[in-house]
Amino acid sequence: MHAQDILINASAHETRVGIMQQGALQELHIERTSSRGLVGNLYLGKVSRVLPGMQSAFIDIGLERAAFLHVADLWQARSAGASAVPIEKLLYEGQSMMVQVLKDPLGTKGARLTTQISIAGRLLVYLPQDPHIGISQRIADEAGRTALRETIQRLKPSDEKGGFIVRTQAEEAAEAELQADIDYLRKRWTQILEHTRSKPAPLLLYRELSLAERSLRDLATNQTSAILVDSSEAMQRLQAFAEAYTPDMLSKLQLASGDRPLFELRGLEEEIERSMSRRVNLKSGGYLVIDQTEAMTTIDVNTGGFVSGRNFDDTVFKNNLEAAQAIARQLRLRNLGGIIIVDFIDMQTEQHRQAVLAELQRALSRDRTRTSIGGFTSLGLVELTRKRTRESLAHIMCEPCPTCTGAGQIKTAQTVCYEILREIQREASQFNPQEFRIIASNDVIDLFLDEESQPLALLGEAIAKPIRLQVEPAYHQQQYDIVLG
Repeated sequence: MHAQDILINASAHETRVGIMQQGALQELHIERTSSRGLVGNLYLGKVSRVLPGMQSAFIDIGLERAAFLHVADLWQARSAGASAVPIEKLLYEGQSMMVQVLKDPLGTKGARLTTQISIAGRLLVYLPQDPHIGISQRIADEAGRTALRETIQRLKPSDEKGGFIVRTQAEEAAEAELQADIDYLRKRWTQILEHTRSKPAPLLLYRELSLAERSLRDLATNQTSAILVDSSEAMQRLQAFAEAYTPDMLSKLQLASGDRPLFELRGLEEEIERSMSRRVNLKSGGYLVIDQTEAMTTIDVNTGGFVSGRNFDDTVFKNNLEAAQAIARQLRLRNLGGIIIVDFIDMQTEQHRQAVLAELQRALSRDRTRTSIGGFTSLGLVELTRKRTRESLAHIMCEPCPTCTGAGQIKTAQTVCYEILREIQREASQFNPQEFRIIASNDVIDLFLDEESQPLALLGEAIAKPIRLQVEPAYHQQQYDIVLG
């Protein structure tokens, strides 16, 4: 396993975390303050109003609007048995209680709450009120599910009254990792309980970890040689977090100093910019073309100007080997998930095909997100799936082009001209205006004045109405209006 550096670029509005291996960016995580919700946050709230008719209550948790709690989300009501106890017998105005946000506030509605507390770790979810041990439904292997349940039961301290849900990521986790997660979650819960005694309600007890803190908990490993932070404020927060929960990482934290920004200095800004492109150039001269669609991601491998080796087969083989490494890195960097189809350059020998598959498998083994690879199909394609864990980089940083609406191409000016002519012909048969006025982009109007002037004149004669032209600079090539005068 190669050593890795973690680079943290923190500001008031955005945090970016890059994972570097062998001098190249392997993963990029982005969190924007504006899109950070409240879901998962724990509060010490105060009951401001009980509504028996709706079997619900409004809870003051210190936000602009009171939050909403339904009787179905009360732990006390669930534990009381099937015949649910009315909410007015469980809650009273002015009562302090610990609550967790289920849904963010939306419009005029306040946040939705629950009293069934859960705290997420990297591999486990801690249930401090429930002794149950559950396994993620996505872990399909029955023997594996039983083994995980037994392991957690064994690792669970004898004085522990709560339970755990094993997350999908824990399917192949080592015992030491599971133990570390149990210790972390119990420590968190102890700290939360201490907070409840410190101040009166309403009070924020626990905020879902920020990206910078999660990178210490989830991304940093024994292979991490350095964690570089470019903000002294973020550095203080991370040092405090590391002291309490990840003491092994404390010595690796370093404050990046210098005149140039950290990401720029390490060449990450250029790398991020390149990750937005369809084309990925390989060192040898070959290249990849990556297309992300709703259903799947397709990756096409091309030789480009790559000519090396004793013969053409050798050239193709070397190109495909390099492409396999680049593909594994691009999947991590762009966080592409779901179905992925790779079209390698056709190889003549089975030996070469197996070697390329083995190289792809080896390169993907560094990926912490679960990936499964199929062999070559009858059409010479490689199918693989990668678990969707979060939004892809393109979905976070980009939006569909307003001109092409994500199609990647637009109609030619000539196509638009003929569309307009057909539209005028259709409207002339339905209406009887004095004149028609075409409002369109500069390129379309120029075409009507030059190459397409004859069809326009013939149409004007046919409908016996004048057709006037007007340029609208703000219009893109596909946009036009036909005004009846």
